[in-house]
Amino acid sequence: MVKPLMSTELAQSSTAASVFAVTLDSPVERQSALHQHARGQLLGARRGLLSVDAADHHWVVPVTHAVWIPPDCLHGLRSHGPFHGWSVYVAAPACAGLPQQPCIIATSGLLREAVDRAATWGGGALDQRQDRIAQLILDEIAASPADPFGLPLPQDPRLRRIIQALVDDLADHRSLEQWAQWGGVSARTLARRFVSETGFTFSQWRQRARLLRALELLAAGEVVTTIALELGYENISAFIAMFRRAFGVTPGRYFIAGF
Repeated sequence: MVKPLMSTELAQSSTAASVFAVTLDSPVERQSALHQHARGQLLGARRGLLSVDAADHHWVVPVTHAVWIPPDCLHGLRSHGPFHGWSVYVAAPACAGLPQQPCIIATSGLLREAVDRAATWGGGALDQRQDRIAQLILDEIAASPADPFGLPLPQDPRLRRIIQALVDDLADHRSLEQWAQWGGVSARTLARRFVSETGFTFSQWRQRARLLRALELLAAGEVVTTIALELGYENISAFIAMFRRAFGVTPGRYFIAGF
């Protein structure tokens, strides 16, 4: 059983601090079953891709983004490999000006720094300085528009099993037909259901998953050659060309350009 990030009592509390944050550094994959709590939650990672289920939404989320989950919304997550994650918990009354539906937002450096500071507080009453930082976190969440950047996950359990294995090793070059055989589904069904449940073809979905991983590795300071090899590109130029088609800049200039 996975140890929760915080006690159930604190997650459900309406009398503790209006905003508190926690961090977790896990050397292995982390998975939490579907659950809900009275507080809203913003969750993200400094390292590791996340698969997140929230209400009827299913996403793969990179380190550049975070997921907002309103109070009492059923949700769960899984990391792909080692994971350094963070969460902000917001008391229900303080969620009034925040999104009412689960969504993905791009996280600013200001928000991440404020979360790191809040994670040192614990769940007690806030002093005036801490209260200002808590309000800054709320303001940053409210000011961040919903972003469709996350990668939708299919609901069909056969497809979910395939994509979980695929995201665990994005350098795997097996074809749609080979994945279908591995997953016990016909290639025609796999292709059709991928489009109907995610809006992407199988190859488009895999390419976008690789882009998300590339952003994660770029944010961690990895060099472009290492990233291309980790994603299964023998030709680095092909990786750079794919990245430029998607974002309009080369990998080396992505964060310089302010994306």
